[in-house]
Amino acid sequence: MEKEIMAALRSIEQEYEVKVLFACESGSRAWGFPSKDSDWDVRFLYVHRPDVYMSIDPVGVGKKRDVIERPIHDLLDVSGWDLTKALKLFRKSNPPLLEWLSSDIVYEEAFETAQQMRRLSGSVFSPAACIHHYMNMGENNYRAIQGKEKVKLKKYFYILRPVLAAKWIASRQDIPPLSFDHLLDAMVEDDALTDVIGQLLARKRAGEEWNSEPSIPLLDTFLEKELAELRRKDLFLSQQTEDPTEQLNELFRQTVKEVWTP
Repeated sequence: MEKEIMAALRSIEQEYEVKVLFACESGSRAWGFPSKDSDWDVRFLYVHRPDVYMSIDPVGVGKKRDVIERPIHDLLDVSGWDLTKALKLFRKSNPPLLEWLSSDIVYEEAFETAQQMRRLSGSVFSPAACIHHYMNMGENNYRAIQGKEKVKLKKYFYILRPVLAAKWIASRQDIPPLSFDHLLDAMVEDDALTDVIGQLLARKRAGEEWNSEPSIPLLDTFLEKELAELRRKDLFLSQQTEDPTEQLNELFRQTVKEVWTP
């Protein structure tokens, strides 16, 4: 699949006259619990030629889109963000972007931009913003199965991962790891619960993720308890971080120069 991914990135560069700065795998493959029929969720950052940015309408306004998306084809889902969009979201401690930068599956990193963003990630990281994101994701996904007699196996993992990520942030005030196994080992101490989740994980990886089965009381109790605790902690976390705008402006200018200077 890597050959098809690289071909898609080169095609995007040619069609849109951009340069791909960074491309990685996101979603279940990056988290470590793909099934045999999981999509390849490729996410990338790109930059236009300098003259595109030197106009009265900035990228992201009107017809000048700041996102490139390709229709899903043969399990390949490819989409990316313009660098200006990415840096504005990075300034807000955007969790999906922080996850992309932490991905162990990197398809392309041709320039310095992603590494510079990693170096700055500690200064932009907002525990409050990230906990809020993961907590809302966990709550919304849990609400979709709450009270149901039968639940699709994969649904539990789209609740567990954000809950464990938020729990990591609450306890360590740090960016959570992408690996689900790492989060599970660090954040769940109950052996019986770990065994249940481990069994579900093995079955998901084996391709049983769409099976609808009776809900699991032990897991439901854990999720309800953790979500309630996260809601309580969310009230006391500060959103304040230093304003990195000037550093990000400089990173943007450096990137344009690095990419497009002959």
